[in-house]
Amino acid sequence: MEPQSFLDAYSLALPAAVAAIQADTAAMGFKMASTDATGRMLRTLVASKPGGRVLELGTGTGLATAWLLDGMDAAATLDTVDIDAACVGVARRNLANDPRVRFHIESGDTFIKRLAGRRYDLIFADTWPGKFDHLDDALALLAVGGFYVIDDLHPQPNWPADHGPKVPKLVRALAGRPDLVLWPMDWDTGIVVAVKRDTP
Repeated sequence: MEPQSFLDAYSLALPAAVAAIQADTAAMGFKMASTDATGRMLRTLVASKPGGRVLELGTGTGLATAWLLDGMDAAATLDTVDIDAACVGVARRNLANDPRVRFHIESGDTFIKRLAGRRYDLIFADTWPGKFDHLDDALALLAVGGFYVIDDLHPQPNWPADHGPKVPKLVRALAGRPDLVLWPMDWDTGIVVAVKRDTP
């Protein structure tokens, strides 16, 4: 069947590993995987960073990881961390043959602190550490000109009762930083893309 629009056609260009990861994700009942729409955005953003250093906070089962790798060039590298070994196992099974990615099983806050002094050209923060807590520590890792991306800012069925008020507080904190240029998007799961700029 012919695609109905150019958007339909482009949506068919999935990274090779996505179908297998989606099947494994469904089999294990994991409900917090990134969407394909967010994946396409990440793939496009990371393609602007040739030889870039990429950090993913919250590997999950590796769906966003697959999209990031699909946009990265051969010289780029990706560090991805998650505390859930079973989820990271799915990602490793489907993506570990790619030498550009390094998987870490560790709490996000500990990992962020261990990275102090390093710089990344794109940070995708898809877990609490680096987003709802340890925000300053994560942003200190972002290089000037680098992207900081967060999703899941629209209400989610799995949110704890006290989670909702954290979202506007987070967006206000980001908007109040003179070293960030912010693009909040009422799109997909609720996205913010920020770029770090040099400040006097």
